[in-house]
Parts: sequence; structure tokens; C-alpha cells
Amino acid sequence: VGGTLSNPETLAQTSGQNVFKTLHFLLLIFQELTLCFSLLSPAAGVTLFVALYDYEARTEDDLSFRKGERFQILNSTEGDWWDARSLTTGGSGYIPSNYVAPVDSIQAEDWYFGKLGRKDAERQLLSTGNPRGTYLIRESETTKGAFSLSIRDWDDEKGDHVKHYKIRKLDSGGYYITTRAQFDTLQQLVQHYSESADGLCFNLTGVCMNYIPDTVGLSHDAWEISRDALNLEEQLGTGCFAEVFYDLGVWNIPYRVSTLKPGTMSPESFLEEAQIMKKLRHDKLVQLYAVVSEEPIYIVTEYMSKGSLLDFLKDGEGRALKLPNLVDMAAQVSGMAYIERMNYIHRDLRSANILVGDNLVCKIADFGLARLIEDNEYTARQGAKFPIKWTAPEAALYGRFTIKSDVWSFGILLTELVTKGRVPYPGMNNREVLEQVERGYRMPCPQDCPSSLHELMLQCWKKDAEERPTFEYLQAFLEDYFTATEPQYQPGDNL
Repeated sequence: VGGTLSNPETLAQTSGQNVFKTLHFLLLIFQELTLCFSLLSPAAGVTLFVALYDYEARTEDDLSFRKGERFQILNSTEGDWWDARSLTTGGSGYIPSNYVAPVDSIQAEDWYFGKLGRKDAERQLLSTGNPRGTYLIRESETTKGAFSLSIRDWDDEKGDHVKHYKIRKLDSGGYYITTRAQFDTLQQLVQHYSESADGLCFNLTGVCMNYIPDTVGLSHDAWEISRDALNLEEQLGTGCFAEVFYDLGVWNIPYRVSTLKPGTMSPESFLEEAQIMKKLRHDKLVQLYAVVSEEPIYIVTEYMSKGSLLDFLKDGEGRALKLPNLVDMAAQVSGMAYIERMNYIHRDLRSANILVGDNLVCKIADFGLARLIEDNEYTARQGAKFPIKWTAPEAALYGRFTIKSDVWSFGILLTELVTKGRVPYPGMNNREVLEQVERGYRMPCPQDCPSSLHELMLQCWKKDAEERPTFEYLQAFLEDYFTATEPQYQPGDNL
């Protein structure tokens, strides 16, 4: 190419088509060199990103990629989906922003789990398949700018358990767990403790298995979708107001579709509420993916492999669970603390509206929808379709729904957990429940349930709503239940 351009006589004899091809070729080389220099020179102001997971494109606008691919971000203004160009394949398109991290950052390390809480770190490390010495690093919950190293350990007394070590930051920018061993980077710290325990419970043997996160939405700009995009392959269940299906659809990923029966709620009201629900994002809330907003309304959410908590407890693997697992599931449901912080209300919190996934992960579903139901048998609040047995008296009698009425419902849900899905207030109909609760009746302690857990239920059922605990308190109490409240627990026949 250089010879052709440096020789005027030859160039004059070259056809216009060849000149165009030559210039196009040079332009491509220039673009590639520009990208390469941006990779080598951070000062150029171009931040490159690396893929943390594989991703298969779901629409023509998406870009497929493999873990480890590097990207130049072309446009990141839309938040959850970025327009990007792969430096590996040269392809361009939209990528989920939570699937990438800046090159050479700690966020790009397999062992970095970000804002993972202590209890969730323990859940993941204690999952089947993680041997002793499995580890992860996460942001410290108590010290800003610090990190925590969590390691799976084992001993004769405790069996499998998790140890947590605070990683502190030096003023000079380095890191340490003990002052006698200091490191310039977290990567050096990990390398050191992988080679030797050096005072830790065990040396670091391997990174904890991580879940591939859900994308925010099914794809870029897929919110109000066409009914034709859904196949409704397999019915999962049916209720008073909706049928629930499993589907893969045109995106070729599993998700759950709730089809609301015509007349259940106004499409306009639903769409308004859905816009709020869409913004509620937490790892213990079932994610809302997309909607069909014309009747019959379809609600597309993430799929949870074990179905509803109620079915899981009554007919599934939940029948064999002991108290530690059940209390842990309750602690996850009290992720309602996030809804509390966001000043939102669920209005229909019960085991039928909690979904269970792999490794006993629990997520809250159908939050906020109860307010929109227009069925007379429901809006009467004492009608046949209204969940009286889960509803706080001030909500059932006077329509005063607050986060504190959700706390009452959570107390009822606790009884469902420890009785493996038994209907609350056995032997009583809705009218009797309403009358008895108003007179001060509260369910007695279920068989084999520790009195300390029943006492927590009674706190949730205080007549004065303001005297009921917060979800923040409930979550903390349940997460520390077997260390702070019941350290001497021994498994029995049922629990």
C-alpha cells in the first residue's frame, strides 16, 4: 500500500475503485491503531471495559460476547444498556452494563463481589460445591472504603462455616489485614494469602462460585412489548386473578408470565404502577422485565425454578427443611426492608407471593399490585377473595394499608414457614378470624417452634401498628438468630 501511494505514476494508473479500496483499508488500520493506543494509554481519556460473563444477544440491536472480551463504550447515557464496540470481534451493539467492568479495576476480578452483605456472602460460600478455603472479597458493611475477605472454613465443633476478615486501607493507598503484612494492591494481598494462610483460618484455595446476574430488563428498550413475543409454553399455576406461565419467548431465556384476567384492574392504573415497580431493584425482589399493557394484561418477570414458597413448603423440597434453613428464608423475605426504605407497600405479603430459586434463594413477588384490583369480591376487603388471614386488622376493617400492616402479614408468613405451609388460624373462617383478632386473639406457638421465634411473631401482631418492629429490625434479628438468640439449637423431628 505504501509503495502504491508513494509512486504518483502508478497511482495515476490505478482505477478509482482501487483508490477507494486503498483509502478504506488505511482508514480501518487507523481506527484499529487508535483503539490500540487507547488501550495502552489510559491518559487518552478512553476507559475500556471487560466482560465479566458470557452474553447471548436477544435482539438485533444487542451484541453477543464472551467473558474476557474488551469493549470501547460508545454511549453510556441510557444507564442499564450501553452502546459498545468489541475490540475482540469488531462488532457493535447494546450490552448490559452490569455485565462489564473497567479494565484492570478490582470490579473486573472474579473474586470481587461488590456490595454483597455478610449473610449473603455466607449463603454463597456455604453452597454445595465450594470446598474449604473458598473465598470472596466484598465491600465492608461497617467501614466506608474498607473491604471484607470472607473464607469458607471447617472444624470439628462448628462444621462448615464462614470467617470474615476486615481489609483496611493505608493512608498511602495500600491494604492490610494485619499490620505486619501490607500490600500495594488487593491483587497482591490475594496472591499472598493464596500461597500461605499466614494467620488466617485457611489459605485461599479458589474463588466462590458466583451467580450470573439478571440483566435490567429483557433487552435494550424492551418494556412495553407485543403479545406476539410471548409463547406461554407451560402453565405453572392459576389463582383468583391470574394464570402463571413459564416461557422462553423470542429472547430465549426463561421467565415467568402472569396473565391477568380481564377486568382485574384498569390498564391505565396498572401501567402507572408498573413504572414505579420497574424502578424497585433489589436482589430479594423478583425483577419486573416487561409488560403487555392492553387487556388481558401480561406481566413478565424473572423465573424462579422452585415456584412459590407455599407450594415449595407443602409439596416440594421444603417439607424436609429444618429450622436454620426456614429462618434463613424468613431473613431473605425480610428483604422487605428495602421496600420499607423506598416508602413503598406490598399489601399482599404471604408465602404464595414469595418465589424460591436454586440454593433456597427467596424473592418477593407481586408487590404493589393488590391496590389495583377492582374485583368486588376483593375490594370489599371481607369478600371471599380477600386474604383476611394475612391482613392486619386496621387494613382489613378500615383500609389503612401501611408498611406496618406488611409487618403484620410477615408475622403470619413466619407461621407458614414453621408449619410447612399450613393455612393460618386452622379451623376458623374469615369472619371468625376478624372477630377473634379484634378481641385480642393471637395464634399460639406452633409445634416445635422456639418461643423466641413465636415472641417475634407476637411483636408483628401488636394491635398498635406503630409498636410493631421495622423490617430492618426483623432482618437483623433473623440473620443473627442462631448466634444471638438460639445458640444452643439442636434439630428435632420436625424443625
